[in-house]
Amino acid sequence: MIPRYQRILFWILANAILLMALVLLHGCEQAREKLTRHRDETPLAAPVATASETVQLAMADDADGSITLVEREVALPVEPTARTRALLARLIAEYSYKNSAHPLESGPAVDDVFLLDLPLHPPTASGSSPEQQAGSSQSGADSITAEPHVAGGQLAVVNLHGTFADHHPSGIEPETLTIDSLVGTLYANFPRIEQVRFLVDGQTRETLSGHADLTHTYPVVNTANRSSGQGAR
Repeated sequence: MIPRYQRILFWILANAILLMALVLLHGCEQAREKLTRHRDETPLAAPVATASETVQLAMADDADGSITLVEREVALPVEPTARTRALLARLIAEYSYKNSAHPLESGPAVDDVFLLDLPLHPPTASGSSPEQQAGSSQSGADSITAEPHVAGGQLAVVNLHGTFADHHPSGIEPETLTIDSLVGTLYANFPRIEQVRFLVDGQTRETLSGHADLTHTYPVVNTANRSSGQGAR
């Protein structure tokens, strides 16, 4: 017959082993979470001394290639260019959140936004002859956007950060969804903006990450509830 003290010692050791196993499993789970957690490197937005307002973000979903308008409460600057930049930066930041339907790496995405009144006119050199001015106008016509459909329209020039473009998931669908998401957000919140042109680090870039064309001007249209193959072109 096993002595009583040995039985007590056995159960103490058994419980200690079980406790150590649970602690070890918990530690492994924490280590795995640290390794797989998406590090948020998105810059913190500067505090804005305005009340929060309801805005609409055109959120992309990789699962079905759709764009859906969602409402958010955001404090935005009053100045139009800063306001546009802050909203687009907020849109991209949401894609870096855990369980995002359109996951993108965190980090700086939108460097600058410039708003230009339409129609645009090519610059003319002072002192040039009428024939030279006419020739200049004709040669620049291909790179000038058309007149807006309504008076007071604007062209938005969105300057993306180079690291954002370099690290963007490559593929026609994810790249087009990002473009459609940016275009749809502009459409939903800035009625004067009719066209948008994308630059990367202040320069024209052929594609976002190898597929979506960035060499032309996109019309600002409603991209919600449209598949990526039917979005802005």
